[in-house]
Amino acid sequence: MSNFYLKSMGCKSNQFEGQIVSENLVKSGYIQVQKLEDAEIYILNSCSVTHKSDNEAMYLLRHAHSLGLKTILTGCIAQIEKEALLKEPFIDYVFGNEDKFKLAEFLNNKVEYSVKDLMTEDEFCPVILNDTTKTRISLKIQDGCDNRCSYCIIPFGRGKSRSAAPDFIINEINRYVENGYKEVVLTGIHIGLYEGGLLPLLQRIEQETQIPRYRLGSLNPHEITNDLLDFLETSEKFCPHFHLSLQSACNKTLKRMNRHYTVEHYLDQIEDIAARFDKPFLGSDIIAGFVGETEEEFQITVDNLKKSKLSKIHVFPYSVRKGTTAEKMEGHLSDKIKDERASIIKQISNNKYNDFIADNVGKEREVLIEKHLDKQTCLYKGLTRNYINVLLENGSFNTLDKVLLTKNNIKT
Repeated sequence: MSNFYLKSMGCKSNQFEGQIVSENLVKSGYIQVQKLEDAEIYILNSCSVTHKSDNEAMYLLRHAHSLGLKTILTGCIAQIEKEALLKEPFIDYVFGNEDKFKLAEFLNNKVEYSVKDLMTEDEFCPVILNDTTKTRISLKIQDGCDNRCSYCIIPFGRGKSRSAAPDFIINEINRYVENGYKEVVLTGIHIGLYEGGLLPLLQRIEQETQIPRYRLGSLNPHEITNDLLDFLETSEKFCPHFHLSLQSACNKTLKRMNRHYTVEHYLDQIEDIAARFDKPFLGSDIIAGFVGETEEEFQITVDNLKKSKLSKIHVFPYSVRKGTTAEKMEGHLSDKIKDERASIIKQISNNKYNDFIADNVGKEREVLIEKHLDKQTCLYKGLTRNYINVLLENGSFNTLDKVLLTKNNIKT
């Protein structure tokens, strides 16, 4: 069988799926290699969230093709662009987001193209990961998105919202526990749309599994209810790590984005979360330079972000996505302006993260030792419940230890 090299781009769901693709291929006799030069097949599990990610994907495929490798494109770009990609001389195979799990079968039968229509798909595709070499693991509980944010192409890459059955999730977590995992990250394209609600699912996880720790993927502000916070506040398993998909801190911009909440609502919510938990990590996504964003609107976003209790901000310049509502809007900004605004928000993020770290110095935290040794420092690497990386001279792989945080042992 052939040697293959696989790269996954983008979100945690895509990373999780890439691991499963690799496992499936290895089970079928293919050999996974860690260096591109050792491979015969190059597999790119792509992301299409920005124009930049599309360009990066094409560059990677061209490069692999120039080395004489057979190239396979899967993931969101494959799902969105479909058979048109086969016209590119540097792409040999194209498989959609759910078709990727049949890669070995397709290759063995010389199938070059398969992209299922996910817009007509109503059932969640359960996939199982068997890797037992790590301490933390993602579990995909949901796929697709029913929202139509004006800037976003992902619903066309992932289809309608579909949820895993609660019994499947409970069984998988229990299997992870049996394999020694100490933490699970509940992930998906939009887990706030989980059918039946997140709260009943989390209540079952608390009652029916022995997983020591769990985290939640990204949520929209209106999906974090008081009932959910009441439950999480008393949980001994929940990691106080919130990632809020905010996108802007100006109401006029949010309206153009077709985001259905207000800045006032989520600023109050962030204050509430910060008060309920002990130094929780509060991350966020922000798009800089969205279509029609005036200097005044951008300044409103800057002022609101500065006064918020966010811990860190993932900022990226707005990227035009073909086929979205925003593509046809008037008022597109230059790359120069978008990059300048992104740099300003990045500095705000740096300041906030420095403050967050400083606030945690002197606190005793539970740390999960994730790696025997960190490559850069040759120290043990661990993670606190509130998402702080810690480096320790002494430790034991895959254990939960109480650690006093200092300026010297926090990895920033």
